[in-house]
Amino acid sequence: MPSPELGGAGDAPALDVGGRRYTYRDLDRAIERCIDRDPDAVVYDASDLPVADALIRVCAAARRGIPVRVEDPAARPHRPGIPPGAFLLVATSGSTGRPRPLARTAASWYDSFPAFTAITGVAPADRVLITGPLYATMHLFGALHALWRGACVTDDPARATVVHAVPAVLREVVRTCPRLRTAIVAGIALDDGALAAAAGIDVVEYYGSSEVSLVAARRVPQPMRLIDGVEAEVRDGLLFVRSPYRVLGAPDWFGVGDLAELGADRELTVLGRGDCAINVGGTVVVAEDVERVLASLDGIVAVAVIGSPHAVLGQTVTAAVQLEHGAGLAEIRSRARRVLAKEAMPRRWVPLPALPRTAAGKVARGRLKDLLT
Repeated sequence: MPSPELGGAGDAPALDVGGRRYTYRDLDRAIERCIDRDPDAVVYDASDLPVADALIRVCAAARRGIPVRVEDPAARPHRPGIPPGAFLLVATSGSTGRPRPLARTAASWYDSFPAFTAITGVAPADRVLITGPLYATMHLFGALHALWRGACVTDDPARATVVHAVPAVLREVVRTCPRLRTAIVAGIALDDGALAAAAGIDVVEYYGSSEVSLVAARRVPQPMRLIDGVEAEVRDGLLFVRSPYRVLGAPDWFGVGDLAELGADRELTVLGRGDCAINVGGTVVVAEDVERVLASLDGIVAVAVIGSPHAVLGQTVTAAVQLEHGAGLAEIRSRARRVLAKEAMPRRWVPLPALPRTAAGKVARGRLKDLLT
């Protein structure tokens, strides 16, 4: 009988990725072969492996109770040591700077899976499409949850019934998924364009971070709420979370770094990254709010907003934009003036052929700032 990291058994499909197919019986045997090949290993590394082999190695680590590295091979963080009890050796996304090493226990993810199942409705009959590399933790989380649930992890959009994606990827992937029932969105806030693209399917949005994992979730259009077992406080506008799902070494109350508001009945409204709050002459402009408005304008494919130093106002707004072919920046500026407050209106516009992104599809703001300075 397979151990608890696998929720399926027998001939039920488990993996359909990279042209390779495994039933749960096949997968269980592959995990045992992985263990037998190196019975004395004290740490595994799945970073450079194809998806199927990486998941086999991660499951083998879970079964043996040893750590496994799942890191970006091109940007491995310096890791001074491995703390006792570590299972997953991962890293932050690097969206605001260099990736930082993290270590988490198996329980910090597996214990949250029942709550995640209740929110998402993922069932054993589902085929769960993963749209990014496993070293992006939202995709690794989605894949391990699917296997724990007894569903099939796939890279075939034509057969997928559930997808994990950031909003920018969701816009494109829904066109290729005729059987899609549910879209599970994370990474950055869901925007109107992505929601419109997903019309007709159930959309689940969850909020979390690499350090504290799953924090809050909602079924659109319901409000976002903290999941059971998670507490939150807002201090000077910034969100602090106390969670049983945090990484090893994190403080009891972890400062996520996001601007947020807490309402009645555990409702959570995330306003944007605290380091993306732009102080324009004493008025705080939230970068994500400006991005949502600009992204709704015709002619803009993608947009990211940062603050630029100003001798008088302290900061002003700079917008990096990827434009549709033939779109004119002068016309877009004119439209923006009609929908943005004066303080939020970008003073500098920088057209780019594409915005720099992390492997998970989020804007790499650290790299963007380097480009614009």
